[in-house]
Amino acid sequence: MSALSYSVGSVRTNTLKRQRYFPAVYIGAIALAEYLFAYHDVAYGVIMCLFLVTASYLLLSTVELDPLIARCIEAISLAPTYILFTASLPWFAINQEYLLPGVYSVILALVLWHIYRRRYSTNELKGMGFLVTSPLKHLAIGLALALPTGLVEYLILRPDPSGPSFVAATLLRDMVYMFVFVAVAEEVLFRGIIQKVLMDALGLWPGILVTSLLFAAMHMSWRSVPELFFVFLASIMLGYLRIKTRSLIGPLAWHGMNNTMLVGILPYLLN
Repeated sequence: MSALSYSVGSVRTNTLKRQRYFPAVYIGAIALAEYLFAYHDVAYGVIMCLFLVTASYLLLSTVELDPLIARCIEAISLAPTYILFTASLPWFAINQEYLLPGVYSVILALVLWHIYRRRYSTNELKGMGFLVTSPLKHLAIGLALALPTGLVEYLILRPDPSGPSFVAATLLRDMVYMFVFVAVAEEVLFRGIIQKVLMDALGLWPGILVTSLLFAAMHMSWRSVPELFFVFLASIMLGYLRIKTRSLIGPLAWHGMNNTMLVGILPYLLN
């Protein structure tokens, strides 16, 4: 190795070390925005998210960041961006029954736009969990793991039934909403995109833990401290399953079934 290449490598390593705290600080600011949004004034949360998105892209365009840290900032920026979209669009004009798929369609569109704009290679997409290996096995693992976690989350939140009685049509609707919209949008965003870039920059477990902090912060709207702890721990398990199986199939099945039990099954059986 030449002296020049060694010097360049040393400078890049030092730059990465100095900037490793940027993603954690950014996620802390997003958590504060979510706190303002959920507990104080929606307007304050929206204004702070607008500031964070603007500041992040200003940072990306004016400061010489390590490429790994720049990718982290760009990926994390998707979170306050979707808060802005979901808080500002005229959802009042939509039938409330279609509110959830409408919101998560926006999130999924942002995620797909990010993937398209970044021009991810096939190997990068595989590293994000889009490689489908042993899908039935991973599907079964995810569904099995969802049974205890769905019960625990239900006991924490105790949501009311969405209808007067348990009917197959309502269950099918809830399954479509939770698997196709919520699970796909959140797992591709958090376990597919954000966790991958954070692991590349910070390491495996720091990447999973920081992703889980962000994922928990995005659930402050429930206004439940026990729920935040549950989501943080569940996110760690989802992240580990994503790494262990090298696929998003298991986390998608786990997330979708967990939420289906939470809102579409257990409120009728246990309420």
